[in-house]
Amino acid sequence: MATARDSAPERTQYWVVPVVRGLLALVPATVITFSPNHAPELGLLVFGVWAIVSGLLVGALSMRLVADRGIRSLFLVTAIVTVATGLLAVSVPGGLPFLLYLVSVWAAVTGFVELYAGIRARGRTPAARDWMAAGGFTALLAIVFLLLPPDAVTAVGLLGGYLVILGVYLVIGGFSLKWAAAPGAAASGSEQHS
Repeated sequence: MATARDSAPERTQYWVVPVVRGLLALVPATVITFSPNHAPELGLLVFGVWAIVSGLLVGALSMRLVADRGIRSLFLVTAIVTVATGLLAVSVPGGLPFLLYLVSVWAAVTGFVELYAGIRARGRTPAARDWMAAGGFTALLAIVFLLLPPDAVTAVGLLGGYLVILGVYLVIGGFSLKWAAAPGAAASGSEQHS
């Protein structure tokens, strides 16, 4: 009898992806939190550098550790969109309207793609819950940035707040996946689902 783990769309070592992604999100969150400057230029620079590094690293890890071709292609799309958005953020001079627009578009695309990946994998992997939550957080960020009154301090602060929430959630979720896949947890987990 096959277990849920056998049909999971990701490999056992996948827990590394959310942990790395979470830790990467906490770096710009820390920079924003401890910076007295909340100008749009800082927001674009911090967001851009994070997006480039996160898109490349998390994208590469996902390509290696996600077994399901359909879900892997969805994460490839989010990686490409994230890197492209990061490159725009660091190379195109822009102010607050550009920051709000860029983050909104990025969050809408990547949030809904990740949400869709989680819905598609629901019931086959515990990671689907984290994909749906992270996608939901990111899609919510898009809505907030679209409705946000044009205020640089609020926009950059909310970006930092989003990164803190996402980072902490993903680190906890990643270690939860690791501990759930431990030999003792796997045996008791399969007994519970039988």
